[in-house]
Amino acid sequence: MNAFNRLSRTQVALAAVALVLVAGAGGYGLARLGMKPPASPQDTGTGKKVLYWYDPMVPAQHFDKPGKSPFMDMQLVPKYADEAGEAGVRIDPSRAQSLGVRVVTATRGTLASGLTATGVVDFNQRDLAIVQARTAGFVQRVYRRAPGDLIGAGAPLADILVPEWGGAQAEFLAVRRSGDAALTRAARQRLALLGMPDRLIAQVERSGRPQTVVTISTPTGGVIRTLSVRAGMTVAAGQTLAEINGLGTVWVNAAVPEALAGQVRQGASVRVSLAAFPGEAFSGRVSAILPEAQGETRTLTARIELANRGGRLKPGMFATIQLGEASRPALLVPSEAVIRTGRRTLVMLALDGGRYQPAEVRTGQEAGGQTEILAGLTDGEKIVASGQFLIDSEASLSGVQARPIGGGPQPAATPLIHETTGRIEKLGAGGVTLSHEPVPSLSWPAMTMQFRVEEPALLRGFKVGDRVTFTFDQPAAGPTVRGLKRAAQP
Repeated sequence: MNAFNRLSRTQVALAAVALVLVAGAGGYGLARLGMKPPASPQDTGTGKKVLYWYDPMVPAQHFDKPGKSPFMDMQLVPKYADEAGEAGVRIDPSRAQSLGVRVVTATRGTLASGLTATGVVDFNQRDLAIVQARTAGFVQRVYRRAPGDLIGAGAPLADILVPEWGGAQAEFLAVRRSGDAALTRAARQRLALLGMPDRLIAQVERSGRPQTVVTISTPTGGVIRTLSVRAGMTVAAGQTLAEINGLGTVWVNAAVPEALAGQVRQGASVRVSLAAFPGEAFSGRVSAILPEAQGETRTLTARIELANRGGRLKPGMFATIQLGEASRPALLVPSEAVIRTGRRTLVMLALDGGRYQPAEVRTGQEAGGQTEILAGLTDGEKIVASGQFLIDSEASLSGVQARPIGGGPQPAATPLIHETTGRIEKLGAGGVTLSHEPVPSLSWPAMTMQFRVEEPALLRGFKVGDRVTFTFDQPAAGPTVRGLKRAAQP
């Protein structure tokens, strides 16, 4: 009985253990049925195969599952396998917005005169007068002049005593009193050769007395640049006493950057503004482009000549110069959209489907925040104006090739039109059969062939046997008549 009881208890225990295992397995199965399987790293619910996830701000770092970026407070972006065959790099629109991507359109507009240079007002060195002593002498008197003084034409500078003129003038007066006209002319000529000015000789003739003191005066008005005469000094023949610079015109020496010097032409009109006269502009012309560049600043000097009415423009004043050609049409993009790498110039194209591709371009002038595109873009293409450097970084890491110049959308080519003469052999609803003469532009010999006619009105009034001159082109559908007129009978 006891053995039977022990056996019964053992069986009951085993049954309880089995029941517990079955219940646990059932509960685990029910729990599994109520749960979704974990997301596979290769499945995002779109049916596309994911190669890896990445942070757009740190595209070089790859992750094998989605989640938040450890670098930025943003979700990781999947990189799909099927993106390898598409042009450019794809960025989710929501991510592009968070990156501050702004898209603009390349459009045709007017490029204003874009070259502004700075310069300094200077003396016109062509309007410089040199005052010299014609003969040796002694300075008896000076007229209180100093460098920088403004003087008029004929203003006296100094009185010079010339002792040797006394004897020559006395001889001239004696000959003149003799009444011999020939000797008088010779004596007068001798006075001129000694350096006496005509006005001094005339004064000697009028007074009848020798004049050994001559007053040195300025031949022109302007500013005294140098003055080398003092009372009591001895001067030699040909010695420079003063330099007088006129102020009727002045120069403005503009510093033009070497890279932009090709835009400046001699004779071009310019507008000059000065800080001393705000709101006022002075018109002038480029009189010369100096042949030597400044090594320190890498600039060339453009010399501009300005009229100086009333002497308002003072040498040394600072000036701003507007140079360059007149406004002209051009294909323009914002200057901030242009990426210059040093080896080439790029813009970032905004393609359909959130894709972006770099494109190589050739740029021209820049003005007012706009850059001229000479090649590589067409009117209407969309490009990225901000955030393009981050996209370019991702494109470079993804191995995306830039579109070369000439690889973009091209305008439709104008069909070539050919002309010849022939005879109508047959007329139909959609065409005409012509026996035509050779077509030199296509190297065709004379033959009979059928041509399409897209406009039935072209055949109105013609009949079989008429001799005609016609023009045609060759679209994909076949040779098509574009013009038809009667020809003179041979």
